[in-house]
Amino acid sequence: MTTSSTAAFNLDLNEIVEEAFERAGSELRSGYDLKTARRSLNLLFAEWANRGINLWTIEEGTQTLTSGTATYNLDVDTVDLLEHVIRTGSGTTQSDVAISRITVSNYAAIPNKTTTGKPTQIYIDRKSGATESGGVQNPTVTLWPVPDSAATYTLVYWRLARILDAGDGFNTMDVPFRFLPAMVAGLAYHLAMKIPGSEQRVPILKQMYDEAWLLASDEDRDKASLLITPQIYYVN
Repeated sequence: MTTSSTAAFNLDLNEIVEEAFERAGSELRSGYDLKTARRSLNLLFAEWANRGINLWTIEEGTQTLTSGTATYNLDVDTVDLLEHVIRTGSGTTQSDVAISRITVSNYAAIPNKTTTGKPTQIYIDRKSGATESGGVQNPTVTLWPVPDSAATYTLVYWRLARILDAGDGFNTMDVPFRFLPAMVAGLAYHLAMKIPGSEQRVPILKQMYDEAWLLASDEDRDKASLLITPQIYYVN
């Protein structure tokens, strides 16, 4: 049997948009068509962020802590932090200790926010890159107790990053291969809601999108070994 000997199939933005327009019963004809499709695609990515964790966007980060400084900026494209530890030492003496996440209400209730020591709690302010008159606001983390000078502390965290925006027509998307069907199906559904005469396709396109998303998201999950131990009861 002859095969292609390659496994590099991917779609650039133009190809994704063309496929989505065809499914919506139309075609890509103008620069405005590409512009409105790119806008819908970015809104689709925002929806995906709201649906939950996308494993391919998880990144590890570190922040060296400064004695007396409680608050630190995160990268502007940070959606949330999933895990966080305080690291001390290095090599064979390295030690990671998990710290607990608290809400703004918990942090506000701390009577002495200037207490120093080894941090045990973290408050995350998810500004998510909101833009104000002063510029872009980075998400921040605030630690308590405030780091002291007893040791060199490093905050190690695993963050959920935003999916990169849809760029020009020749860019490939920041999406794994297995999510391409869901992306095309979702874009077709969004476009059908905007294209005159395509309204009758919306229900079936929505169904196809939901099914494609479910297949991809079920595959995009953290896998770990599961051990089931049966309990044995003896009846006297």
